[in-house]
Amino acid sequence: MRFDPPLIPATLLRRYKRFLFDAELESGELITGSCPNTGSMRGLTTPGSKCYLTSHVSATRKYAHALELVEADGTLVGINTGRPNRLVEEAIDQGLLGSLGAYAKRSREQKYGVNSRIDILLEDRERGTAYVEVKNVHFCRSPGLAEFPDSVTARGAKHLEELGDMVAAGHRAIMVYLIQRDDVDRLSLCRDRDPAYAAAFDRAMSRGVEACAIRCKITPEQISPELTVTIEESGLNSLV
Repeated sequence: MRFDPPLIPATLLRRYKRFLFDAELESGELITGSCPNTGSMRGLTTPGSKCYLTSHVSATRKYAHALELVEADGTLVGINTGRPNRLVEEAIDQGLLGSLGAYAKRSREQKYGVNSRIDILLEDRERGTAYVEVKNVHFCRSPGLAEFPDSVTARGAKHLEELGDMVAAGHRAIMVYLIQRDDVDRLSLCRDRDPAYAAAFDRAMSRGVEACAIRCKITPEQISPELTVTIEESGLNSLV
């Protein structure tokens, strides 16, 4: 996925109120923009960090700029949580996700579970139905290791339970972790920051939910799914 129009380089000054950030453009202009990530963004909000912004002038937008990439630990990290679903679809089309590309029909944001929407729904007369949940990953505190989540996510635990329910109903369910940084080669659950999520993951695996992790290649020009990486968890049902 290429960035069109091209991203604008800047220096991050601060991120605040979850939805906002201040930055200095290369021209010296100070701007306030929107942050398309409501999570903690742990390790990615250091003042003075190099960052890249999208720019869209529209009468319906309060802020022309949005935060897209932040440089951390010597690498570019994608923070836009609106990107992962599309990137996972690209990974499916590229054959990175096993048999998921063989399903005849694909749709997005379909209602299921209890007041939830599945990110990607796959349907096929012979293969049946597969529910694909996507989580954005950008947290890294040990070299080469991505971790999820970086803070408590009751919503994420709920999604794992609902995926297990789909398996119990006779369907297929897959948890995909989309890693928006390319300096890692494996993923692990962040059990110390959210034990409840880790327990929900273990239960989901015991019920037959599958899981995989995709690492992206990121440059200021584009972001693209690159390869699958190992998930370091016992009891894992790897994607087939």
